[in-house]
Amino acid sequence: MTDQQFQAKVARIINNTDLALNKGLEDGVEVGMKFAILSDAGEDIRDPDSGEVLDSIQIAKTVVKVIYVTSRLSIGRTFRKYESAGIFATFGQGTTRYETLASDESRVQQELDPAKAKVKVGDRAVEYTGEYTGIVYDF
Repeated sequence: MTDQQFQAKVARIINNTDLALNKGLEDGVEVGMKFAILSDAGEDIRDPDSGEVLDSIQIAKTVVKVIYVTSRLSIGRTFRKYESAGIFATFGQGTTRYETLASDESRVQQELDPAKAKVKVGDRAVEYTGEYTGIVYDF
């Protein structure tokens, strides 16, 4: 990720799937923009022979897509899903699981206790286009 990417911060966790970012129309945010919500701790990559740190990479806690924008804030929603075929897929009984902001993936669209959220107020959000090519925590 480069320094030229649009950056914001998480201003509030609204529910299990929605969060508010501290940037809006006045800052150039538009509906449909995608943001990676970054972990504070990057991941050091070490040389296996020398142990020297080669570089550090950013890890995203989740990715969100902007669904609503006002002049000074925007609302991002999780959108990733995991489809599991399982042994019953031939009978049309596979399962689909949608990502939430909860660290334990509890019920969708419910009030979220901030202590149970994987995303925290103040987390950095970095815009990306296309498919997110960085590392994202699994859900």
